[in-house]
Amino acid sequence: MNTLFLDAQTHLETAFSYIDVSEDIQKRLKYPKKTTLVSIPVRMDDGRLEVFEGYRVQFDNTRGPTKGGIRFHPSVDLDEVTSLSFWMTIKCAVAGLPFGGAKGGITVDPKTLSRLELERLSRGYIRALADVIGPNRDIPAPDVNTNSTIMGWMAEEYFEIIREQRPDVITGKPIHLNGSSGRESATGQGALYTLMHWVESQNIKPENTRIAVQGFGNAGFHFARLAKQAGFKIVALSDSRGGIYSEDGLDPERIMHHKKTRHELKAMLYCDASVCEEAKYEQISNADLLEQDVDVLVLAALENQITEKNANAIKAKIVLEIANGPVSADADDILFNNNITVLPDVLVNAGGVIVSYLEWMQNKTGLYWEESEVNERLKLRIVKEAETIFSLARDKAVSLRTSAYIHGVARIAGAIKEKGTREYFQEE
Repeated sequence: MNTLFLDAQTHLETAFSYIDVSEDIQKRLKYPKKTTLVSIPVRMDDGRLEVFEGYRVQFDNTRGPTKGGIRFHPSVDLDEVTSLSFWMTIKCAVAGLPFGGAKGGITVDPKTLSRLELERLSRGYIRALADVIGPNRDIPAPDVNTNSTIMGWMAEEYFEIIREQRPDVITGKPIHLNGSSGRESATGQGALYTLMHWVESQNIKPENTRIAVQGFGNAGFHFARLAKQAGFKIVALSDSRGGIYSEDGLDPERIMHHKKTRHELKAMLYCDASVCEEAKYEQISNADLLEQDVDVLVLAALENQITEKNANAIKAKIVLEIANGPVSADADDILFNNNITVLPDVLVNAGGVIVSYLEWMQNKTGLYWEESEVNERLKLRIVKEAETIFSLARDKAVSLRTSAYIHGVARIAGAIKEKGTREYFQEE
């Protein structure tokens, strides 16, 4: 059976064909180091007891404590979380961070829960996993359907369990609870820095570049907002319920304001309104958005949005992966053969974990930076790694994804080799 994890491993096999690494290293990167499954009982508001399934997968910690988000979504399962933890391992190495990769999640539709039920679930997750996370062991962060409020609850629960204030245990916290300036917009900001560096290298002008964004959540919104400010034209946006299109361009900030104000009581955590309720614009489906004739297609929703079934219908010249794994391995080959440039997730969405690293550092030192300094540190790091990947792709005549994997795997392989491989122990 072809699982998401097996599909993700395809890129690893491709990278191995370009670099000389020990068989030990190849085996190490095919299996997660630790997998934890938990059940989380939650007393619902009407008195019922519900039990939710939770996961935490720590894939590899060769380069440092593991790092990765927590998502709340009905599709969360062990295969998905394992795949996400693998991608986090590669991403942290690509970004040059002293972290390994992890991921966590709960199988739940959080939009069906009250705020009190959501808080009980969030705290229950930490109670179940307090023994496997920690500031120097495994540091969670927000992901799909989780945010700074939820991270604040989780951090506080951890403090209660260990009887000690350790804000470095979780990143993506609210500013007033020792979060970092710039963290909320970091994923979108890092994606824009990467896109800007690519278009500049190709002599493409932002004002002549039309963008469609699939996934108008936190990352997609901040990317669209910042891209519009940088001069790009946002012509299409979509969320889980549908999308809108305007050849004259869209204003992401105004549309997000509409989403939030339509249901004010839930605006802090989730929005029930949809961008497709903007009646003045042409309404399109998510499938329609993917096939729009635009310059840049931004994928900021979930994995496997482009597969071998629709890859040949993609008309965009550039695909920007803000989501994790939005293009399947088979589709990736099709896009490459169709001369469509894919800026890969393990580079593009690294802005979130880079600023999480900066938050972790600030928590450890007690020295906090202004948002402008955080963004400058983010830009310096992600642009440096992007340039290395772009250059490597040109030198080896490979896709940007293969180049990114070569770059990240080489760093992990170097760390594993220093601890001793078969070649070392067989030496006479």
